Amino acid sequence: MLRKFFHIIIIFTAFTLITGVIYPVAVKILASAFFPYSSSGKIIVKDDKAVGSELIAQNFESNKYFHPRPSSTGYSAMPSGASNLAQSSIMLKKLFYGRRQSFCEENFINSTNNIPAEMLFASASGVDPDISPESAFMQADRVAKARNFNLSEKNKLMALINKMIEKPGMGFIGMPRVNVLLLNIELDKIK
Repeated sequence: MLRKFFHIIIIFTAFTLITGVIYPVAVKILASAFFPYSSSGKIIVKDDKAVGSELIAQNFESNKYFHPRPSSTGYSAMPSGASNLAQSSIMLKKLFYGRRQSFCEENFINSTNNIPAEMLFASASGVDPDISPESAFMQADRVAKARNFNLSEKNKLMALINKMIEKPGMGFIGMPRVNVLLLNIELDKIK
């Protein structure tokens, strides 16, 4: 009996070392060697200062910037997660109607029929950095007005949104999307 116990301890220790130490370290080394930018969190540096990550949404409250999709975690990556509200939840319905009304009011939209779902519902992680191109175009008038853009600058803004659209992975995985942080960084360059 004691012998079986020692075998179990040896197997447990071996698998703990393999799966808890050796494998993660090997993956980190390989990722750093072959994908250094991605493996370091895709940190964006501006004027020698880290301003964010391409992978994690940030809350842009100013009307001068494009807004990300709502977050049930306050855009905190620790802990990230969803609200876990069921479709039958009264709270989810209140959040939905409140977000829809706010989005329409702040973006000068008359009809609530065509608002993309990501602007009305939080993502599963709470930190999804991307919105659909439709969401970005719907926010363009608000951003242009807040920045006092003339027609030429507004046209540059629309061209910028088009330029920032990321295609689906391998041409068919996922949907076209716009990274809000990258868009807002480029937005500041429009003069």
